[in-house]
Amino acid sequence: MVRQGVKPVVTMDIQGQYYDDDLMGYNTVAEIPGMDPKLKDEIVMLGGHLDSWHAGTGATDNAAGCAVAMEAVRILLASGLKPRRTIRIALWSGEEQGLVGSKAYVKQQFGENRTIPGDSKAQPPIPPRTELIKGANYDRFSAYFNLDNGTGKIRGVYMQGNAAVKPIFEEWLKPFHDLGAKTLAPKSVSGTDHLAFDQIGLPGFQFIQDTIEYETRTHHTNQDNFDRIQADDMKQAATIMAAFVYQSAMMDERMPRKPAKP
Repeated sequence: MVRQGVKPVVTMDIQGQYYDDDLMGYNTVAEIPGMDPKLKDEIVMLGGHLDSWHAGTGATDNAAGCAVAMEAVRILLASGLKPRRTIRIALWSGEEQGLVGSKAYVKQQFGENRTIPGDSKAQPPIPPRTELIKGANYDRFSAYFNLDNGTGKIRGVYMQGNAAVKPIFEEWLKPFHDLGAKTLAPKSVSGTDHLAFDQIGLPGFQFIQDTIEYETRTHHTNQDNFDRIQADDMKQAATIMAAFVYQSAMMDERMPRKPAKP
């Protein structure tokens, strides 16, 4: 219309509203109770985050991760398997604001790092230090598995610097080599909800995924919509996530932890 010399007139009816009756964010948590009398109070967790950026609907960041985690739990329920430990799924809120939901939950359930003030006037001066304050369920926790890098296939696991899990995860990945999942990366990654667990010394892991359009097209953009989802990739991811969670719930011992920092 502009090229034809027509001056368009746009009329908009904007009806904005603040929904401020309840400003609290909420995590959504559910579980499959453990069946082993000795291990049923121990916990294996999986999850993703519900919140997204305002520009799109958050399909790949991170409705995809939540859907995969929910499907993994559905698979376990439909299979009729009886896990020894309790399997708990958490769909976090406030991840995009700084892992707010997972950090609050971890603090409530498992513990926190607390800064102990130093004394600069003492001789010699005493520097501040960080001390782990364990919560009631700290020693009942085994592992947390997170999915938050889009709609792509799982290719392996970031081990988060925990070398002791390598032989365990190698065995668990073998049945999925034909699906393209065979990589174990020793590196630590941040920026998503497994970090809340890792920061207090609990085993928390993020899966390695195909990037597809994540970080290039859909991540935090107005293109993050349902049509970008890859259904077959998500089915593969849900299958692997279900297997890792179930295997964790069936171990004789809890998942190995990284050595405590001095």
